[in-house]
Amino acid sequence: VFLTNAGNCLRSAKARELSQALGLQVSPEQVILSHSPLRLFSQFHHKCMLVAGQGPVEENAQNLGFKHVVTIEALRKAYPLLDMVDQSRRPKELPPPTTGFPTIEGVILFGEPVRWETSLQLIIDVLLSNGNPGAELQEIPYPHLPILACNMDLLWMAEAKMPRFGHGTFLLCLETIYKKVTGRELKYEALIGKPSTVTYRYAEYLIKEQAEKQGWKSPIHRLYAVGDNPMSDIYGANLYNNYLKAAQQNQMQAAVKMRPQEANPQNEDHLNLRKDYNSSVQSCKSVLVCTGVYHHNEDIPKKTEECTTETVFHGHRDFCFDPRLVEASYIVHDVNDAVELAFKKENWS
Repeated sequence: VFLTNAGNCLRSAKARELSQALGLQVSPEQVILSHSPLRLFSQFHHKCMLVAGQGPVEENAQNLGFKHVVTIEALRKAYPLLDMVDQSRRPKELPPPTTGFPTIEGVILFGEPVRWETSLQLIIDVLLSNGNPGAELQEIPYPHLPILACNMDLLWMAEAKMPRFGHGTFLLCLETIYKKVTGRELKYEALIGKPSTVTYRYAEYLIKEQAEKQGWKSPIHRLYAVGDNPMSDIYGANLYNNYLKAAQQNQMQAAVKMRPQEANPQNEDHLNLRKDYNSSVQSCKSVLVCTGVYHHNEDIPKKTEECTTETVFHGHRDFCFDPRLVEASYIVHDVNDAVELAFKKENWS
C-alpha cells in the first residue's frame, strides 16, 4: 500500500498519479492519504464539522462518511466581518445579521490552507465561541470543541532546494495562538497521518485486504515501511513496531496499554476497527531512503548506529521525542534499493 501524508486530493487522483509515475496499476484501495483513517471515526460522522485545508476538502469529508460539513470559505461568507486581515476583502458596508447558520460541533484540519491568516482566525473564532462565531464572546469554553488533525509534518520536500512548511507548521501556529489568547493548551481528539499508530494500523489492515484479494494464504509476519522523512516515516514505523511488540507481550491486539511515547490522540481504543480483524504481523521494519527530506553526504553506512540522528525535534508537540525512534532499521539510496532489500531479507528471487 502507498501511505502518504498528502491530503489535498482524492484517493483516486493519487492512485492515478502513482500509476503514471511507476508504470503499474495502483488502485485507490492501495492508497492511504493522511485523512483516510477518519472513516473509522463514525462518532463524528453525523456532527456539523468545520473542514479546513485545500483541494476537495468537502468531497474528501463526504467520502470519509461525514454527512454535514462547513468549509472555511462558507463560514467566511456567512460571517464576512470575521475575516479582517486582508483589507481588500473587508465588506464596504455593514452586512445584515447572519441567520440560519448551523452550530459547528467539531473541526477537521485536513492540511495546510492557502490563506493561513483566514483559517487561523476563523478556527480560533469557532473554538472560542463554542461553534457560534457570530455570537458575542462570553466565557471561553474549555475543553473546546473536538479537533481532528491530519498530517503533522513540520516540513516536506518539493522541487525547491530547501524543505517547505507542512501542515505541522500550521498546527504549531494554531496551538501557539490558542495558548497565547486563552492561556490553555489546544487539545486534539485525534492526530492522524504519519507517524500516528492508528495510521500504520490502518495500513496493515489494508495490506491484509490486498493479500486476501490476491489469494495470498500465508499470514503476513513482517511489514517494511519505506520513507525519506525520519520524523514521520521512520518515527511512525518504529512506533508501530513498538506497538506490535507490546501487543504480543500483552496478548491483546485491539486494546493495548499505551506506552509513554504514544500520546492520547493516537489511542485507537475508541475506534471501531473491525472486531474480527486478527493481526499476524510481528514486526514493522523501517527503511530510510536518501532521495527526499533526509540526506547525508557520506557513503551509506552499513549500520544504522553510524548515522547521526537529528538533534532538533521536528515532530509534533504531542509526540515525546525518543532518539531511538528516528533510527531506521536500514538506510538505502532509493525506493528501488528498499524493495530489493525486502526481497533479499525475505529470500525472494
